[in-house]
Amino acid sequence: MADLINAESAQRELVINTDGGSRGNPGPAAIGVVISTPDGNHLESFGEYIGETTNNQAEYLAVVRAIEEATKYRPTRIRFLLDSELVVKQLNGQYKVKNADLMPLYSKIVQYIHNQEVTFKHVPRAQNTLADIEVNKALDNHLATWVEKSAKFNIIISLRVLDERSFWRGKSGQQR
Repeated sequence: MADLINAESAQRELVINTDGGSRGNPGPAAIGVVISTPDGNHLESFGEYIGETTNNQAEYLAVVRAIEEATKYRPTRIRFLLDSELVVKQLNGQYKVKNADLMPLYSKIVQYIHNQEVTFKHVPRAQNTLADIEVNKALDNHLATWVEKSAKFNIIISLRVLDERSFWRGKSGQQR
């Protein structure tokens, strides 16, 4: 029975929607990945904050992370759907990768997919909404955490300033 299950999972074709985005270019960035079967069964989705990068770097990093995550399904075929026409055309060999920052990511993807049946297709943004949602959730969560930490820091500084002022004024309120 286990051999039958493994044989079935090894035959799996995956459809992977990826998206990357940055708020600012470069700016805080995140990726979004949605992994499904061709008949639309959702297997998993996730978003990750990736630091300060450009939008194109985020798009490439989304594909890299998707490939890394997809390996556990042992797919024989992967169909990528992206809303970045530039990245799709570069990965399909229609455009050259001229940006030095994108070249290592491009090379990593090419190395990962060597001898694999992988396709990259451009889709309109409206057909990539689930991956886009994952990007925005990851960015919003990171930025909310940053704002919360920043607010706590400002409160601590304010308390220290108030404490220092009260020290210099003494108990009577007179300045020392």
